[in-house]
This record gives sequence, structure tokens and C-alpha cells, in this order.
Amino acid sequence: MPWISAYHINYRLGVDGLSVLLIVMTGFLSFLATFVAFPIKKHVKGFFALYLLLVTGMMGVFMALDFFLFYVFWEVMLLPMYFLIGIWGGPRKEYAAIKFFLYTLLGSVLILLVMLAYYFKMQTFAGGQYAQYAFDIPQLVALQPFDIPGGPTLFQHLMFWGLFIGFAIKVPIFPFHTWLPDAHTAAPTAGSVILAGVLLKLGAYGIIRIALPVFPDAAKRYALVIVILGVISIIYGALVSLAQWDLKRLIAYSSVSHMGYVLLGVGAAAYAIGNPAWVGAGAMALNGAAFQMFSHGLSTGALFFLVGVIYERAHLRDLKMFGGLSAKMPYYYGLFAVAAFTSLGLPSLAGFWGELFVFRGAFEIVRLWAAVGILGLVLTAAYILWKIVQYTFLGEYDPHKIAHWSDVETGAELHEPKDVASFEKVTLWPLVAFMILFGFFPAPLLNFFDTAFMALMNGFAGK
Repeated sequence: MPWISAYHINYRLGVDGLSVLLIVMTGFLSFLATFVAFPIKKHVKGFFALYLLLVTGMMGVFMALDFFLFYVFWEVMLLPMYFLIGIWGGPRKEYAAIKFFLYTLLGSVLILLVMLAYYFKMQTFAGGQYAQYAFDIPQLVALQPFDIPGGPTLFQHLMFWGLFIGFAIKVPIFPFHTWLPDAHTAAPTAGSVILAGVLLKLGAYGIIRIALPVFPDAAKRYALVIVILGVISIIYGALVSLAQWDLKRLIAYSSVSHMGYVLLGVGAAAYAIGNPAWVGAGAMALNGAAFQMFSHGLSTGALFFLVGVIYERAHLRDLKMFGGLSAKMPYYYGLFAVAAFTSLGLPSLAGFWGELFVFRGAFEIVRLWAAVGILGLVLTAAYILWKIVQYTFLGEYDPHKIAHWSDVETGAELHEPKDVASFEKVTLWPLVAFMILFGFFPAPLLNFFDTAFMALMNGFAGK
């Protein structure tokens, strides 16, 4: 429907195989995260008002089919998350909130500059015949206005890099990732769940939805750079996770590694542009990237829920202070194991399929870099099995390390930890159930993604 007709801006929403599942995941995680927000006692109305505004922005990004509307929803997310961290966060919350704001604002400025430059170029390019489509994302993908002989190649490349960096900051990938660990460490549990489960996917979604299909020639030209950045993120994120002792910070860095798999899949698909023989492999890599986004939302969302569970009891997250919790909190141990092994990519759990399809597609297209990326799987196993499972759950329980534990239901002080409460089970069980369900039955998700990505890659085949 027309919104600002003078500038060809429309209020246009829609969904496809990629966006509909991300919308469902956003609603699902947002609903469950409200249960974790119950311990918040300060400015409760303000917290939930900002939280709902944040959810609105995320939903809008996934549904917007107009570039200007997409940008409006993109900006709607910025301030709510800034205040959620800055007001309801933990230690160093002001520093983390400002760092998050500045990094995200930089990405937003780049996207805005690209959008404005694109709009003004469309007013004059080819006699202005494409001016009415300056913000219409589906039409821009279909028409490819700059993909003609004599088209502004340099302009297309600059626009691609502006969008790519703007979205990559939100993913985040190396070297734009440093805001993420600080934001996660300071954010309240509900904020961390949404930050890891949904916000990180928005950057990858922007690359797949806009940067890649609107500027395919530039994406192909720099595909190997995208692949290398993905592989660096995979290995770097896993290595830094190995060095962490703060459980929340460890999981934050693991997100950098896991989103690297998404970028590897996107880069492999970009490399396949113009080669009909690689259409299937490119679509498979994108399928894996999308599945990885979905499974990472479930597993990392659950892991941050579980970090919140232990923090509410022990009031610390130092792995060296735990040990032997499997005997004291067996239910918690079982839930944590499922989420951690999903993050690891264990077969029969949802995390396996995304990594499998990313590497299967990438091996056919960029074999050497895909082989290097497999090192990330080994490092992931190391920090999950050694740093998390061994230090937190195995060994003997030492009551002298943490003398006082809290009862989350009554607030009473205890000498031993109490297992997962009923309201926490209600939050965690749906996530665990879906991790197992989609581990055994991935086809429904893959069918959603495959139609969209095969159409996209077939459209690129002749380039």
C-alpha cells in the first residue's frame, strides 16, 4: 500500500520460505523470554514496553519488502536494545550499551548511505525508467537495473560493500564482533536470549535478502573474501571461546564462530553465481546457512536461558567455581547437554544439519576453505566438552567454592543448588523439544528454504 507516494515508498509486507520460519522463531523465542524476565523488579512496565518495541522491529525487518520500510524497522530495534542493556544490565552495563549503540549505529549509517545513493542513482540511470522501483526489493531483484552493458560497475561494488559491512556488524563477523561479548555479558537474560537468538540473524538475513540478490555481480567478485571472513570467524570465535572462563562470554564468542558457518554458506553461494553446474551446490550452501540460523537461535537461546538459571542461584558465571553440578542438578545437566550438543552439531540434533549442508555445498565450490573451516568443529568440541561440560558438571562437587546459593522461587539462602524450577522447565522444554524434533526430522524446514534458494540460484545461473 502507498506510504510516501512522492518518493515511491510503500508500506509493503510479505513472507517467503526464509522469512516465515525466522518470524516464527522470533515469536517463539520472544514469548519464552518473557518468562525469564520475571525476576526483573525495576521499571517493569518500561522493560516490557521496550521489549515489545524490540520484537516489533525484528518482526518488521523479516517482513518488509520495501527497502525504506526495512530500514525503518531496522532502526526501531536499536534504541530498545540499548536501553535494555543500559538500564537492566549487569556490571559495566553503560559501557556495553554505548559500545553496542556505536557499532550498530555505524552499520545503520552505512545502510542509510547505500539506500540514499541507490535512490538518487535510480532517478537518473537509464533515463529514470527504474525510479519507481528504487525501494521495491522484489522488483530490484527481478529487474537487476544495473546489470546491463555499460552499467555503473564501480557504483554497484561500492553499494554492495556498504550493505555487506552494515549487515556484517550485526551478524557479527570478525573483525566487527567486539561489541557482542560485552553486550551479552551485561545484558539481562531475556535480552541475551533475543540478542543471540534473533538479532544476530538479522544481519545474515539482510545479506541474503538484499546485498546478495540486488548486487549479484559484486557478490560474485568478492565471494572468496566473504568465504575467508566466514572461515576466520569460525576458527577465531572457537579459539577465543576456549580462552574464556565466564560462561556467558564463552557462549557469546561461540556465536561468532557459529555465525561464521552462515557466512561460509553465503560466500559459497555467491561464488557459484554464473555457473549453472553449481546451482544445486549453491542452493545447498544457502539451505545450510538458513538452517544454521534457525538451529543456532534455538540452541544459543536455550544456552543463555540456562546461564541465567545458574546465575540466579550462584550469582556468578566463573567456570572455575563450579564442578560436580550433574549430581546436584541432574535435570539442569540434561537440558544443558542437549543445548550444548546441538551447538556442537551432534548428529540427531538440529545443529547437525545446518553445518552438514553448509560444508556439503561449500566443498563442491570452495573445497580448500571448506576443509580449513572444519577445524572449527574440532575447536567447538574442545570448548564444549572441556570448558563447559567438564568444569561445570563433572568431577566432585565442592561446597566450599560457593557457600551460598539462592532459591529462585522463595529467595531463601541455601547451602546447595536447587534444580530447575517449574517455571524454568516451561521455558526450556519447548526449545529442547524442537532441537530434538528437527534433529530427527529436518525435511520440513529444508523444504521451506529449498524452494526460495533454488529459485534464487537459478536466477543467477546465467550471469
